[in-house]
Amino acid sequence: MNDYAETSLSKDENIKRNQDRGNGCKIITDNTTAITSTKSNFMTRVFIFGLNLRDKLFFLSVIQTEVPPLFVIEFLHRVAEMIQDYFGECSETVVKDNMVMVYELLEEMLDNGFPLATESNVLKEMIRPPTILRSVVNTLTGTSNVGDTLPTGQLSTIPWRRAGVKYTNNEAYFDVVEEIDAILDRSGTTVLAEIQGVVEACVKLSGMPDLTLSFMNPRLLDDVSFHPCVRYKRWESERVLSFIPPDGNFTLMTYHVNAQNLVAIPVYVKQSISFFEGGSGGRLDVTVGPKQTMGKTVEGVMVTVHLPKTILSINLTATQGSYTYDNGTKLLVWDIGKLNPQKLPNLRGSLSLQAGAPKPEENPSLNINLKIQQLAISGLKVNRLDMFGEKYKPFKGVKYITKAGKFQVRT
Repeated sequence: MNDYAETSLSKDENIKRNQDRGNGCKIITDNTTAITSTKSNFMTRVFIFGLNLRDKLFFLSVIQTEVPPLFVIEFLHRVAEMIQDYFGECSETVVKDNMVMVYELLEEMLDNGFPLATESNVLKEMIRPPTILRSVVNTLTGTSNVGDTLPTGQLSTIPWRRAGVKYTNNEAYFDVVEEIDAILDRSGTTVLAEIQGVVEACVKLSGMPDLTLSFMNPRLLDDVSFHPCVRYKRWESERVLSFIPPDGNFTLMTYHVNAQNLVAIPVYVKQSISFFEGGSGGRLDVTVGPKQTMGKTVEGVMVTVHLPKTILSINLTATQGSYTYDNGTKLLVWDIGKLNPQKLPNLRGSLSLQAGAPKPEENPSLNINLKIQQLAISGLKVNRLDMFGEKYKPFKGVKYITKAGKFQVRT
C-alpha cells in the first residue's frame, strides 16, 4: 500500500507496474479471442473457477495449486459485493468506468495471490470510495484515494469494524427479507415450497458495541450462514446471534426453510388456459387472490406468461391493473398491483392461433411476482436486541418483507 502513497506515476503506468510485480490480479476489459478446440489434449496444473454472480457479468479465478473450491467461490463473492458496495452496482459499465479503482481494490484484497483485506470497513480506510467532491479535490490537489496509513482494524481480532466510530444519532436497523420458491400444480396443490431468507443490517453505532439478537422461534431455521462477526458457539448452544457489528450495511445471516408444512403460500391462483381442437384458437382465464397473509396486504402482484409461438393475437380484458403483450417474444405480462380481497382481479379472453397451426401440445406456466410488507411468511420474528459495552441507548428497528422468488403455477 505504501507504493501507492509514494508513487507519482500515471494511472496506466501504475497498473502496468503492479501487474509486473506478479500479484495475480489483472482486469481484462477488451474483447478477447475465442477459445478454439483442437484434436490434442493438454494437461496443465491450472484450476479455473467461474461464477456468474451478477447479471451479464462473469467472475473468473485462475489458480496454480489445488485449494478448497468454496474458498475461491467465497472470495469471488467478496469481490462482487465490494464492487456493489463501492459503486452502487456491479456491472460491466461500472467496472470499465472505474477500472483503476477496481484494480486498486483487487491489489489490496489479493496480495501476491493470497486473500488479505476483504472486509468493507478496512478497505474503505485504505481506498476511499469515489465521490464527486473527492474527485474534484484530488484533481486540484494531486492527491489520491489511497490512504497512507494502515487501518487499525487490519491488525485487530475484529477486522470487520473500524476503530474510532462516532455518530450523533446511534441507530441499528434490521431487515428480514424472505423469498418464496414454490411450484403449484393446475389444481392449486403445492408441489414444492421453500423459503430463502436473509437478515440485512444497517448499524451506525458509536464505539465498540457488542450486540445480542434473539428470535422468538429460531428452531425453524435450517442451513444458516453467518457473517464472520457472529459467534457461532453461542448460536449452537443458545440460538441467539451475538456479535460486534461492522459499521454500516452488511448481511448478518442467510437461512433456508424447506419444511413444506411450514411454508404458507400467500396467494392462490385459479387459472384455465385451453386450446380448441383443429387449431381454431383458445381461451385464457386467470384469477388471483390473497391467502394466509395474516391480514397484510399483498402488493406488487404481477403475472407473467410465455404463450406458445403459434399464437397470432390475443383479445383479453382485465378487471384490475393492465396487461402488455409482446408479439415477438409471445410474452404476456399482467400488472395487477395490490390485491383487494373484496374484489378479486381477473384476466380473461380469447387466443388466436396462426393459420394452419396445430393445437399446442403443452400449456404454458404462470410466473407470479409479489411483495408483502411487515410479514415474514415463515413466521420468524425478532424477540429483542440487547447492547453491551456502551452506555448510550440506540434507536432499534426491525422490518419484515416477503417476496416471490421462483413462484410458478402450472396449467
